Amino acid sequence: MTAVPINRQPYPAKNRPSSGFKNDATPVFALKELVASLYREQNKIQNLLSSLGFALRSFNNLNQFLELTPLMTARVTDAEGSALILYKPNGQVSLEQLHCQEHQTGQEIQQILSEIINQTNHKSVTPALPMSLDEQIRQGLGTKIRLYNTPILVKNIERGRLYVFSTNPEYIWTQTRRKLLQLVADQTAVAIANNELTVELRSKERTDRELEIASEIQLRLLPRKCPTIKGVELAARCQTANRVGGDYYDFIPTNYDQLRQDQQGKKNELADCVPWSIVVGDVMGKGVPAGLIMTMTRGMLRAEVLNRHSPGKILQHLNRVMYADLDNSHRFVTLFYSEYDPQTRSLSFSNAAHNPPLWWQSAKQKIEKLDTEGMLIGLDPDSEYGDGQVQLASGDTILYYTDGFTDAVSQNGDRFDEENLIKAFQAACQKGNDPQTILDYLFEQVEQFVGSENDKSDDMTLVVMQVKSVV
Repeated sequence: MTAVPINRQPYPAKNRPSSGFKNDATPVFALKELVASLYREQNKIQNLLSSLGFALRSFNNLNQFLELTPLMTARVTDAEGSALILYKPNGQVSLEQLHCQEHQTGQEIQQILSEIINQTNHKSVTPALPMSLDEQIRQGLGTKIRLYNTPILVKNIERGRLYVFSTNPEYIWTQTRRKLLQLVADQTAVAIANNELTVELRSKERTDRELEIASEIQLRLLPRKCPTIKGVELAARCQTANRVGGDYYDFIPTNYDQLRQDQQGKKNELADCVPWSIVVGDVMGKGVPAGLIMTMTRGMLRAEVLNRHSPGKILQHLNRVMYADLDNSHRFVTLFYSEYDPQTRSLSFSNAAHNPPLWWQSAKQKIEKLDTEGMLIGLDPDSEYGDGQVQLASGDTILYYTDGFTDAVSQNGDRFDEENLIKAFQAACQKGNDPQTILDYLFEQVEQFVGSENDKSDDMTLVVMQVKSVV
């Protein structure tokens, strides 16, 4: 029997034993490709977020940054498109930007969103809440478009929403994509907050500049120095709580013609005979509105003084002229008006509900108040004001002041009040101090009472007039 040789065929490929080389490298190669792909994807996302961060730091215009937001959102989430919707301070909703890779799809989505937003904005009641708006958008886009969103929070207040949409049925909303969407939304919130802070800062700078101008004007309107009046010495100071205040004081000659100088610069011989008006007032309130009314009061009073009426008539006419403007602004003015006659050493006065000045009588070593009947300027158009007059003697001192002194509050909550002011004024006069020394002493006393760390709550003004011993 003939032996039949056995043909040994190689193993089929699928049954072939592993050699441990080429075929074992295939899974490793696939893993390397996967790692490389993930690395490239990570680099792409990092570059996109870096670009968004650069735009956040570089763009001065908020709209420039918002134009990039949907584009970056779509790219970092691998979505087909993205939309940015913001809620305006006036309650309106706005579709700020929309990006979509497919032009036709983008137009359809934009039309749907615009119609929903227009309907929301034209409702007679308050615009729909964010969740209600989301429901309308989801219903409008239908089931073919997958929609995801996250809120944009500025100081814990929702200011809009960032939407991601895709028509790809295999698109999966992963945890990573959700975090990336939130990251872009947070950067958008920072951009909005920065823009609002910049606008607020610029507005504050404009306001500060306007206050500086108003303060400069007010300082120019207040007397730069006390006038030289025959037989008396004067000292005055106005310290405002803010840059613009409502306190007012003035020295007004009753006859400007007698004060004119001739061509050689010499005063008219009758200049020493001119009576002078010494006035102090306070507008209710502080800041620019009070400063404007103070300016108006100054101009009208100066014009009224030239009519040469009695102090009571001057305040009566001033009240009638200013009543309408003060009534419209819901403000009032307290005012003490006086006229000093150098020839007779008499002081005529009238009071419109202002703090009565203190009169130190040197011969009697006592203090009296100078007061008459009269209402606030601007309270009643038919108010009448009384007239008073006193005869001053050598060494007599008059203290005009505003309620910023008596209302000054210490750290313990106590008021400086009129009693303390009278005691301090009497102590200064008994020492025979001149007006400037008395003024400095009174300001020092109230500042010590209030304390250096306690802010001044009101304007403070003092005018000190003292009759000289020798005329």
